[in-house]
Amino acid sequence: MATHPPAEQVDAVILVGGQGTRLRPLTLSAPKPMLPTAGVPFLEHLLSRIRAAGMTHVVLGTSYKAQTFAEYFGDGSSFGLDIDYVVEEVPLGTGGAIRNVADRLRADTAMIFNGDILSGLDLTALLTTHRTVGADVTLHLVQVDDARAFGCVPTDPAGRVTAFLEKSEQPPTNQINAGCYVFERSVIEQIPAGRVVSVERETFPGLLAAGAVVAGHVDSSYWLDLGTPSAFVTGSADLVRGIAPTMALPGPVGESLVLDGADVHPGAAISGGTTIGRDTTVGEGAVVERSVVFDGARIGPGARVTSSVIGAGAHVAASAVVANAVIGDRVVVGENCELVGGIRVWPGVELPAGSVRFSADS
Repeated sequence: MATHPPAEQVDAVILVGGQGTRLRPLTLSAPKPMLPTAGVPFLEHLLSRIRAAGMTHVVLGTSYKAQTFAEYFGDGSSFGLDIDYVVEEVPLGTGGAIRNVADRLRADTAMIFNGDILSGLDLTALLTTHRTVGADVTLHLVQVDDARAFGCVPTDPAGRVTAFLEKSEQPPTNQINAGCYVFERSVIEQIPAGRVVSVERETFPGLLAAGAVVAGHVDSSYWLDLGTPSAFVTGSADLVRGIAPTMALPGPVGESLVLDGADVHPGAAISGGTTIGRDTTVGEGAVVERSVVFDGARIGPGARVTSSVIGAGAHVAASAVVANAVIGDRVVVGENCELVGGIRVWPGVELPAGSVRFSADS
């Protein structure tokens, strides 16, 4: 009977090269995977789960603000990992980015992660499926209520992928590609080097056409793409409340996470999985619900912040209302201002005091 190497002999590859345009202005100062999420950069949560699964060698495929990753994680030793970095000088697509890290791989098998997915996937179970089927590639698939907005991935009764289908008004399955894969190294080395390649449109269909074994690992675990402000807020809150798994939460699971150096008035109400950043102040009577408040921000007395992101050093003045909004770094929201309905305020803007209502439509 064939034996398989343990998880520590599997490389982890994380693709973190995107510019995160859907999350601007937050990503003007940091790549999406480095945004503070439940108290630490989002990538730290993912790395904690990779380490817990037994993988120790990690390759980060970087591009946008590439130096940010190395400055924070270094060689990975303080996180119990061995981290290599590969910079993508020009955009190469999902398949091209995977091919771009091939020369840093040490094992015959690699687990590939999209760096903006928050997931409860059992990584060991995914690897077991890959080995049991004897697959060349195994995809993590999740089932969604409405698959029309996604490409669908049907599988046969044996769990082998049969097709990769574009978005459809009548999808034949509710299974979608969840952005985590196991590749044999030999398959990665077959991806064309030095040009744009899409795994969804080129690599995976090409493997099926060539008769390769492409397996699907279907589960119903927690899964969220953090690409939009509302999803980012949801993901951070779910980590704080223990709904999404992590081994990197810098505090106990609960309705709020208040980081060191924050000054929250006893008369303030913090709830819904809110994170209050370091050296932040929250005044008397303020209500902060299901939000992410970055380091050094100030929430004035009587202010109300709901389902929003408040950037580093921003000031939400007394009695202001911020709901479903993104407030950039160093923004000043004047007293009695109301910002609601998906509005985004770019860094450094000062909104005057007064009973003024700003919305995404105004």
